[in-house]
Amino acid sequence: MTRSGGWTSGWPGTAGSPGTAGWAVAAWGVGYAAFGAACALSGTPLFGTATGPDWALVVVGSAAAAAGAGAVLRRPRPVLRRALWLLCGLAGAGAFGLLMDVITLLLAQGVDSGPVAAQHALAAVGAGLLAVAARSGAPAADQAPNSGAGPAAASGAVQLAAVAGSSAFVPYIAMKLFWASGGTFAGLSGADMRAAAERNGASGLWLTLDSWGLDATALLALLGVFLLWGLVRPWGRVFPRWTPGLAGRPVPRWLPLAPAVLGAATLAPYGVVGLGWTVLATAGVVEVPRGDFPTPADTLLVARIGLSAFALYGVALAVAARSYWRRTA
Repeated sequence: MTRSGGWTSGWPGTAGSPGTAGWAVAAWGVGYAAFGAACALSGTPLFGTATGPDWALVVVGSAAAAAGAGAVLRRPRPVLRRALWLLCGLAGAGAFGLLMDVITLLLAQGVDSGPVAAQHALAAVGAGLLAVAARSGAPAADQAPNSGAGPAAASGAVQLAAVAGSSAFVPYIAMKLFWASGGTFAGLSGADMRAAAERNGASGLWLTLDSWGLDATALLALLGVFLLWGLVRPWGRVFPRWTPGLAGRPVPRWLPLAPAVLGAATLAPYGVVGLGWTVLATAGVVEVPRGDFPTPADTLLVARIGLSAFALYGVALAVAARSYWRRTA
């Protein structure tokens, strides 16, 4: 569906078509419940135990199928929309770790567990479909305002959050590039880091970039900063001039929102909880594992740098994604 100024929502059924979204949610719910039942019955662990918690997928999937059917039969009412949003949150929680799966797949050519990664992907798809269904058919008052004036920058407060999120990555990127260039930090040299990467099964791409003095995670961080600013500045709503055949065309709404929501849902809780762990570790409440580092203090130093970046960037990305969602509705 087109909006004023030629912007497209990028999602079917986002404006007044609860039937389409309801069918999609119902189909996803049946599939998610079936996947959960198969894993539970076969003893395939998805949440750290062989059985038990895996039945949660059956419960969430069955509830989603029922809610989707309800959306098909009638325009979603407030109670049904609240139920859809609740299920969206549960599915989003189930998708936690998908970003790490993607990074591991790209840079280590594999994932720790195929079924776990599949569950993360299915949950992420479900969260998106449930969000669409929850907004489909909503009264005009429930929809975010649309200025109809084309691209617009986010508010000053949101852009300030983007500045904070971007700045948080500066020490992290500097640390990673320093190692990749052969420097020594926190008791480990660049050669030590490369050897550790090889032991941990790093891909040829990772090792090749490292040999060029580049770190793959630092490049991903830069890409994340690009995404963050694309969400808050007008240029993020049109394809740039260097995209052949697409230059100047509107960016589908889902294209930046999908990685933004995935990144925020993974990095924000991971970073915030991790920072809490560093506080406890500093106070001596929990033990700090050395890992590949010479001393626990070195481990803690690197953890603070990385987790601070993930926490601040993840929160900023969530704020920017919410702003983008409302400004492009």
